[in-house]
Amino acid sequence: MKGKGQVENIERMLGEGHEKAFTNFYAQYFAKLLLESDKYVKDIVVAEEIVQNVFVKIWERAVDFNEINSVKSYLYRSVINSSINHINRQKNIEEHHQKILHNFTEEEVAELDEENELIVMLYEEIEKLPPKCREVFKLNRFERLKYKEIAEKLGVAEKTVENHVGSALKILREAMLAKKDRHSKLATFKILRLLSFF
Repeated sequence: MKGKGQVENIERMLGEGHEKAFTNFYAQYFAKLLLESDKYVKDIVVAEEIVQNVFVKIWERAVDFNEINSVKSYLYRSVINSSINHINRQKNIEEHHQKILHNFTEEEVAELDEENELIVMLYEEIEKLPPKCREVFKLNRFERLKYKEIAEKLGVAEKTVENHVGSALKILREAMLAKKDRHSKLATFKILRLLSFF
């Protein structure tokens, strides 16, 4: 079926949750749309993500089928439009970064270097934490596991996990503030702000 009939067919297929039929529909167009996107973005991984997102919108019915007369035209227009938008975003990002680089003052460079030095110092202090405390803290802050997930993973009580994280933050805060005097511009609020991200 072509034209509006194909649109209605896909609407019905989605409404009835026919995953196999949708998979066949996906397979029918995926490779061709991938090639089309890659013509623009010149990156097959990015192109694949763009095409997949177009199909996801259809599957999730985040598309107004009343405005679609031809599925094929919709697919190609969507992929090409998304590809062009990606290029424009990358161009804007690059221009923004170049502008930042050109406008960097010596003071800003010093500030950036100082911030990074503070982060390095913090990571060094994390490695000095007691073994179990360090393990729990990293699971929570770096792997973003919740207290309950950590407790199940390590076979300990959730309260134990909470205590370890609290102890880690207290130790780190004291250690970092003790270093403040060695770095005139590493003000207390900077240290506390950085710790708040952990």
